[in-house]
Amino acid sequence: MRNTQKLLAFLVVGFFMLSMNWSKNTQISLEKKTVAQTDSTIKYDEATGLVVSEGLELVVAHCTGCHSSKLITQFHTDRQGWLEKIRWMQQKQKLWDLGEAEPKILDYLSKNYPPTEKVNRRVSLKNIKWYKL
Repeated sequence: MRNTQKLLAFLVVGFFMLSMNWSKNTQISLEKKTVAQTDSTIKYDEATGLVVSEGLELVVAHCTGCHSSKLITQFHTDRQGWLEKIRWMQQKQKLWDLGEAEPKILDYLSKNYPPTEKVNRRVSLKNIKWYKL
């Protein structure tokens, strides 16, 4: 009986600690999201994470049915690069003809996801003395 009480007390304390940690993590992530949205004049769609701008609805309708919006946010190029990406998807991935929506989609993508400067993840290592193993 005594072991059962210890186990029950251990579980209650464990669940309490987990719930406190979950609440703390949730609060932190919500604060970061709020800060990120208020620090910039750019507004982001909550559901997709895409920039709220003219043409968003077309991009969501034509693009996010097949892949995540994260693919869009990770790829930055000029209008010609976006057109080439669309053509590639049409040839290789069976994307349908976008018709009259294509110029508006290209306008949205080239405006909101233009080419960016390539950034290294970290500074290259310098002045390293290598030794033989």
